[in-house]
Amino acid sequence: MKAIIYRDNGGTDVLELVDREAPAPGPGEVRVRVAVSGVNPTDWKTRSGATNPKQFAEVTPHLDGAGTIEAVGDGVDAGRVGQRVWVFMAAAGRPTGTAAEFTVVPADRAVPLPGEASFDLGASLGVPALTAHRALTVAEDGPRRLRPGALDGKVVLVAGGAGAVGHAAIQLARWAGATVLSTISGPEKARLATAAGAHHTVNYREGDPAAQIRAHAPDGVDLIAEVALGANLALDLAVLRTRGTISTYANDGGKPVELDVRQNMMLNTRFQFLVLYTVGEQALAAAAEDVSDAVAAGALPVGEDHGLPLVRFPLERTADAHQAVENGAVGKVLVDVSA
Repeated sequence: MKAIIYRDNGGTDVLELVDREAPAPGPGEVRVRVAVSGVNPTDWKTRSGATNPKQFAEVTPHLDGAGTIEAVGDGVDAGRVGQRVWVFMAAAGRPTGTAAEFTVVPADRAVPLPGEASFDLGASLGVPALTAHRALTVAEDGPRRLRPGALDGKVVLVAGGAGAVGHAAIQLARWAGATVLSTISGPEKARLATAAGAHHTVNYREGDPAAQIRAHAPDGVDLIAEVALGANLALDLAVLRTRGTISTYANDGGKPVELDVRQNMMLNTRFQFLVLYTVGEQALAAAAEDVSDAVAAGALPVGEDHGLPLVRFPLERTADAHQAVENGAVGKVLVDVSA
């Protein structure tokens, strides 16, 4: 099989296209013929060594993808062979990511792809959709699962609604019944957030964004899905309702976070920090189930018309795909692996 590998942490030049034997699934595992691989910021950060040193002599990167189950290991229903699936967390603690013609993953990380959902959509789920689900289900008085009506009456603010996680958060919150606002940096990103389903967008670079958000949510925002906590904290606290929740999954820009303890005491602010690697299997399983339900309901479309442009590269140009993500490409970066 064709596969992308790296043997050392470093820049995109450590990525190589090689020929390897297709991996055999062990007990409880499935082998997936990958059609499309999704690239996330965590993929290039892991490759570079910015987060953790590599764990294996040779690594095939990428957590997310979509394809067809081609073989199963002991203890897995043989009827799953031929099933179209979306894959998540493939390279988490394992050497076999989705940047290859075949990958092996635990059976529960290859989730049936509902209905006529495309492999492009399947490869765009994973990290973004599961992260968004977690961000929307951690409020003290909010739901632990998402379904239509679960967020009725709630106001959700999605920071950076033109990003992949922000896009999924808008779609899932809208599907669950919330009023959805999104902060954006300009007209083009406003268009993308609106196409994703945001009821209102606010340009945080113009005028008084707190006043604009309060105009749509006079009682304050119930829940904020935050991508740049250091940069946005003052705005978040200006619009958060008492006992509201800030769910933060990144700190884009790297600005240090400084908390006014008394201000947050008076608000009874709830901060939830999250990353999928340590969120726990129960939360991952619940999120995968709810995300699949949303896909089946047609609530998570991707593509330019739905607010998430797809940026494509062939397998041999995976290094360029990594560079595109690192450079902040707008939309979802995909790698076409096999027909």
